Amino acid sequence: MPRAPLPPELVEFLKEPHAAVIATVRSDGAPYTAATWYDWDDGRILVNMDFERLRLKHMRRDARVAVTVIELGDWYHAVSVFGTVVELRDDEGLADIDRLSQRYRGTSYWNRERKRVTALIEPERWHEHS
Repeated sequence: MPRAPLPPELVEFLKEPHAAVIATVRSDGAPYTAATWYDWDDGRILVNMDFERLRLKHMRRDARVAVTVIELGDWYHAVSVFGTVVELRDDEGLADIDRLSQRYRGTSYWNRERKRVTALIEPERWHEHS
C-alpha cells in the first residue's frame, strides 16, 4: 500500500461526492463499519456524526480509521484511505454537517436539534481498487 500523499487523480476523485464507508476499531479490536458522508478538506478527510454514534466513541478511544470511497457509477472502482483522526471538534452552528448535506443533497441538514461532531482524518496509506 502506498504512503500518503495521494496522487492528484485520486484527490480529484475524492473531491467528488461518492458513496463512502468508514471503519473504526471496537474496544475488542474488531472492525466496525458505517456508511458516511465525507469531503476532502485540504489534504484530510472530513466526516461528521451525531454525538451519540458508536463510531465517535471508537474514534475517541482509538484514532485509527479507514474510509473506502466507492464510485457511484462503477462500484468496482473505489479508493480506500487508511489514517488517523487528528482532530475531533463540536460542529458549532452545524456548519460542517450543512456543508456535507449541501454536497450530497443540495440542502441544509434537516435535523437542527442534535449535537454533531466533526472528525478530520489524516491519510497515511491508500489503496485503489479497480
